[in-house]
Amino acid sequence: MTFSARNLRYLAAATFMLVSGSLLASPIPSAPSVDANSYVLMDFHSGGLLADMEPDKSVEPASITKVMTGYVVFSALESGSISLDDQVIVSERAWRMPGSRMFVEVGREVTVEDLLQGMIIQSGNDASVALAEHVAGSEAAFVDMMNQYTQQLGMENTSYANSTGLPDENQYTTAYDTALLARALIKDFPDYYDWYSEREFTYNGIRQNNRNTLLWRDDSVDGIKTGHTRSAGYCLVTSAQRDDARLVSVVMGSSSERSRADASQTLLNYGFRFFETHRLYAAGESLAEERVWGGAADSVPLGLEEALYVTVPRGRYNDLEPIMNISGRLDAPIREGDELGTVRVSLDGETVAERPVFAKNDVASGSLWRRLVDRVKLFFE
Repeated sequence: MTFSARNLRYLAAATFMLVSGSLLASPIPSAPSVDANSYVLMDFHSGGLLADMEPDKSVEPASITKVMTGYVVFSALESGSISLDDQVIVSERAWRMPGSRMFVEVGREVTVEDLLQGMIIQSGNDASVALAEHVAGSEAAFVDMMNQYTQQLGMENTSYANSTGLPDENQYTTAYDTALLARALIKDFPDYYDWYSEREFTYNGIRQNNRNTLLWRDDSVDGIKTGHTRSAGYCLVTSAQRDDARLVSVVMGSSSERSRADASQTLLNYGFRFFETHRLYAAGESLAEERVWGGAADSVPLGLEEALYVTVPRGRYNDLEPIMNISGRLDAPIREGDELGTVRVSLDGETVAERPVFAKNDVASGSLWRRLVDRVKLFFE
């Protein structure tokens, strides 16, 4: 369970407190006001929201749609159904796409790798459609794949109608869903994510710059995608890494290219300045040994499937309180991977993270004598 910006604001207010007459931490200001119709600032590792405004407001994604287009293509590459060296014959439909282009020529063979760079760096609509047709046979079939991934990624308020981001009444998303998507792309495809930091790409003798101007302004920014149409306004989803912390910001509906960059920069600076993220437990780490009754072993180690990160107001890490809750008495047999309870992390009484814990190994039923002994112990306890 991730925590909300509302919870973080509560925790931020709690940082301004006195214990034994000494100040524990500095107060945290309210989230900044920026030029946008909606925005989200998310911690990459924990998934926690550090700031938001209208995070679930339905908006037009414009070319930020291409983040999902990239996600689907990367998935196809990972599965082996396509390769970067594949030669894609550019259809007339792809060639005729209006808007931003990488300037492919109809009937010409272009590699998947070049098309991906043309889509990511130049935001080419022609490249997006060519990739969609190569992966799924048609853009319509590709869009169906895009919408299936929205369900898998928990993007409950998103629908796609094309691979490019051109306006369509059936194409919409939210700032929160876009942050989920950006986080998933960075996490699931780190080898391909490097393309989002490229500042320029030349194809067919034409050199074009990446529209994400923060790549020139802030060395910590390494992606990921811009978007703009008259109806959507100026949009930008950005990720930046400073030391071990990574943040994702999503700004939708700014009034200008400069304004969306300024808004994103302001949000990132706010997050890095006033919050910190820590890994509390590693994936597979044993958190506790719990008593097992009637088993061949007396106890079973418990752990997490994935690493547990928490984001808290800066200076409050030592105030975190982890609590293990076991789902009743543990009786053998127990299988490795059985969910046996939860670990909850709180700060000033507010839950900041909660995850299920699982058995790390099997515990078989004990001998008849062992079961009888444990039954007697339970009777007296």
